[in-house]
Formats: sequence, C-alpha cells, structure tokens
Amino acid sequence: MKGFEMKGALRETAYGWVSTDFVESVLQDICDPDSGIQTGPFGSQLHQADYVSAGTPIITVEHLGENRIIHDGVPRVSDSDRNRLSRYLLKTGDIVFSRVGSVDRRAIVRPIEDGWMFSGRCLRVRPDPEKVDSGYLSYFFGLPAFKEYIRSIAVGATMPSLNTAILSKVSILHPRSIAEQRAIAHILGTLDDKIELNRRMNETLEAMARALYKSWFVDFDPVRAKAEGRDPGLPSHIADLFPDSFEDSELGEIPKGWKTGVVDDLGDVSSGKRPAVRYSEASDEASVPLWGGNGPMAYVPEALIDYPILLTGRVGTLGVVFRITTPCWPSDNTLIIRTKNEALFEYLFLQIRQIDFNSLNRGSTQPLLTQTDLKVQPILLPPSEILLHFHTFTRDLYHRIDDSCDEIQTIAMLRDSLMPKLISGQLRLLNAEKFIQSVPRLEIGE
Repeated sequence: MKGFEMKGALRETAYGWVSTDFVESVLQDICDPDSGIQTGPFGSQLHQADYVSAGTPIITVEHLGENRIIHDGVPRVSDSDRNRLSRYLLKTGDIVFSRVGSVDRRAIVRPIEDGWMFSGRCLRVRPDPEKVDSGYLSYFFGLPAFKEYIRSIAVGATMPSLNTAILSKVSILHPRSIAEQRAIAHILGTLDDKIELNRRMNETLEAMARALYKSWFVDFDPVRAKAEGRDPGLPSHIADLFPDSFEDSELGEIPKGWKTGVVDDLGDVSSGKRPAVRYSEASDEASVPLWGGNGPMAYVPEALIDYPILLTGRVGTLGVVFRITTPCWPSDNTLIIRTKNEALFEYLFLQIRQIDFNSLNRGSTQPLLTQTDLKVQPILLPPSEILLHFHTFTRDLYHRIDDSCDEIQTIAMLRDSLMPKLISGQLRLLNAEKFIQSVPRLEIGE
C-alpha cells in the first residue's frame, strides 16, 4: 500500500499484538492534569425537570453514536444552570464515555459541540494535546479489543458501570510521534467523514420521498390546488390525473373517485421461515443476510427470497418496516409483503410505515403481529396511473439510497480493517506530516 510499510517487531499486550516502538501510558498521565477524567453532574446537581426547550445542549448516553455525537432529541439546560455547572462544559477534542450500561460507547467532541455539557450518566476524557492526539485516542477507544477490555473491568452485577478511578488506570498504546497519531486519526476520520456524508445524503433523499408521499397521498396538495383554482405545480400530464374535489370515505375525506382498501389489495403477506443453519459472521459459505424484525442478525448459505420485498417484525419487534431489494432470508419472527406489481413497492412501503403497530399487538408476554391483522389494515388506493408516476420518482431516490448504503458498508469494512492495523503499529505511515497535507479532511459537522 503506497505511503505505508509493514512493521514486524511486535509485543503482546492486553489489546493484542502491538509494535514495540509504541509507548504504553496510563490514561490519566496523558490527560489534562486539572480536568482530564471527570464524571458528569450528579442527580442532586441537575434534575431532568431542569431541562428547558432552548439553552445549552447536554449529552446523555443515548446521544453517543459511533464516535459522533447524535444531535436528535438532545435535552437542554438554562443559562443559569450552564453557568452554575460550568466545570461540566465540553471542549473540542474531549471524548465522552457512557458511564453506565454500554460502557464501551464513546464519541469525540467536534467544534460544533464545543461548549455543550455532558450528563451524570457520562464520563469526560480530556486529552493533553502535547502528549496524545484526541482523534487517535478516540479511535483507540474504538478498538474491538479495547471495548472488550473495558467491559471486562466495569463494575456492577446487574448494570456495568465505569468510574474515574477505573478509566484513569487503563493503559493506552500510541506512537511516540504526535504527527503519526494525528495521521492515523486523519485516515480513519476521512473514512468516517465519507460515511457521514453518505448518511446525510440518504436522510435528504428519504425526506424527499416522504415529502412527495405526504403531499400526494396525505395532504392531497394537487387536489386542493385544483379545487382552489391554483396551479398544482406539476407537469400537466400528471396534474390532469388528480381530481379537483373530495368525497367522504371510511378513511375520511379523500380525492373524488379514489378508492379505499386493505394491505392485501396491494401486497401478498406471508411469514418468514427458520433456516436450518445460521452463522454469526459472513463468510464465503454463508453471505446471505438473515433478517429479523430489527434488521440483519446473522448469515445463511442461501437465499429464501430473491425479489424485492417489504419486511416487518412478527414476534418481539413491531413497527419497523424495511425495504429489501437484494437476496435474503427473512426469519420466522418476520412478516413478508410482496407487492402485486413493481409500481406499488415504494407507495406500499410508505403506507405500511404509517400503521399504528402497537394497536395491532396480540401478544401477552411479547409483542405479536398476525398475518391477518396486517392484511386487513385499511389503506388508500389511488389510481394506478398516479401510483406509476410516484413509483418513477421515488424509485430513483431509493436506488440512490441503496447505492449509498452499499458504499457506506464498503467504507466501514475498510475502516474496520485498517483501524487495528494502524493503531497496533502493524501498518506504519512512512511520512505522516506529508500524508496529512496530501489528503484533506471533509470535516463533516452536524
């Protein structure tokens, strides 16, 4: 690999084999001496009732993504609480750990989160920039071997828990050169930036599909525009397909001439099956994903289905609906929906996502959805010509999403294969400073 070289001198550590050139440091010795490792404010200092609608965001465990802080649904505190608890403010380069539960979760603080706070369920690590690069350290924390180790030393019989004393004493292995540390973080960060860029593009494309669905089949914007004498804003050959008035139905007011029906009118519902064998990891012998109600959960040697389907949970998990366009094996805890024709695929996907699955739950000890209940769920049946145009628009959006997801998976596999090699020193950069200058970061923020 150009710009890299393989190193052979390795020593065995708690995290596997690591280059003999790497330095082993105790975490507290490479952190800020004054506020290096700190627990968030205790419950007596800040209550959930103190959260406000506008103010300084405060990070909880739920907002620790894959080395990134998730912004959705972040609670906030008032200016007075922020000032009172200023010692819990975050700086760019800080690393936030989960203190309870999933103790191997962590995320680095980026410039957009500078000045935010962290909750009492978290721990903050503040590296000393003259001793260790924070990006490198955060990726070190992401090593599978480190995650396994931190879980093994957590305390608590029922709920794993970390504290400052435990985290302070963990060993960190790192190159002597800050430049090399920075270059390693630069490489892995560039891959993560591309993943994040694709993820955001997917969110935008999905939002576009949902917006069109809502406009045509929920708000009936083209019909309302024509009823009020306004331009629907659509090409004339599409606008002409929409009526200019409404009529009552069992679903409420719908466009005149449209019909109502049930899921079974548009798609055939069946149950998945239990495979004879399953494997936890993909291999040449078993590369077909086995799907459950929460997504892929294992791999099997061959596909049960090789055509596009919609899939949702039947037992255990209700309410998540997946589009699956590649060969797969739906497990026996799922329901499969195969549309009557290709042009119905995106419409039925978005329709089924509107169902209140909790109201259909027939389980006593765990959630249960029956085929019959899903089949008879009432839905709107627009004219086939309109559904065909909707399919044409949204199919292209979802194809772009699928391609982007494939790219994300490829990049993530590359990152996950490079990370242990770079952070163990088995793969070394020949010229770290030059490498950083030649490969710019995207610097994706929220």
